[in-house]
Amino acid sequence: MKPTWKWTVPASSAGVRADKALTQALEADAVQNEDRWKLSRSQIQKLIDEGQVLLSGEKFASNLKLPEGAEIEIHFPEPKSLELTPEDRPLDILYEDAHLLVVNKPPDLTVHPSTTQTEGTLVHALLHHIKDLSGIGGVLRPGIVHRIDKDTSGALVITKTDQAHQILAKVFSRHEIDRKYWALCYGSPSFPEREHRVESLLDRSPADRKKMSMTVTTGRKAVTYFKPVEEYGLPSKKPFASLIEARLETGRTHQVRVHLTGLHHSILGDPVYGTPTSKQSKWQSLPREIQELVTQLPGQALHARVLGFKHPITGETLHFEAAPPPAFAALLEALKKFR
Repeated sequence: MKPTWKWTVPASSAGVRADKALTQALEADAVQNEDRWKLSRSQIQKLIDEGQVLLSGEKFASNLKLPEGAEIEIHFPEPKSLELTPEDRPLDILYEDAHLLVVNKPPDLTVHPSTTQTEGTLVHALLHHIKDLSGIGGVLRPGIVHRIDKDTSGALVITKTDQAHQILAKVFSRHEIDRKYWALCYGSPSFPEREHRVESLLDRSPADRKKMSMTVTTGRKAVTYFKPVEEYGLPSKKPFASLIEARLETGRTHQVRVHLTGLHHSILGDPVYGTPTSKQSKWQSLPREIQELVTQLPGQALHARVLGFKHPITGETLHFEAAPPPAFAALLEALKKFR
């Protein structure tokens, strides 16, 4: 029997295109449904076109404006079997027991496979190490409760059992997680308070679907707290870079990167947000030594430094600090010469 997701259109979604409203509703319900039914807008459109989505038992078009109170059913196709081959690659393990594994993910490593990347991910390495991950995440995301961008490094927790996965997913949804990132950024912020709170909606950019944007009218709430740690510069000149700590209340896609770019302090090495050309002043302000180290980064200088939470089974408070990867550490060490 095909799995089915049912939804009654609320007043807030009335008059919204069906494909957009359903994408948002599924994303908001992703934690409750263990992330198995979180789909992109194009995937929703495909299901609608195939007649797998019904409104009061009838087929409809993706651009239909939904009426309030309408009953929607999505009939998901049976998952296709996908054989993932375990890969023997090193893991920087910070903690492990019968229920959990916490790793320090290196940059340039995708967390889980997709239909377009079927090898060379963290999940492939985990399958070699653990053999039997929790199955709630589905075939492509076994054991994965949260993600880190491919080019971001740092602490990541993986669940080995379904019980641990279910409990931790709820912990993440309630934001009962201590997550702090280190970001090496252009310029030096002058926040009005020691810890600066940024709240925005976050959604796909209408201009570039590969980017997330905080200047949108719809999306999911994203909250980050920023605190300056150190600034770096030359005598008698404004600081050209700084180390900023970002404390996450929510964990949206590209959240820290977008919020810092919105504050005009984009992250060094970020290939997507705020990447400067050689003619821009913020790039020219960097000493040659720093420019060379930035170009050697595998991605943005963003590292998930701290991860803390209560053990889902024992209730023990766990706290981990992940060492930055070599390229990040080398850049930070060079910057310290300019304190």
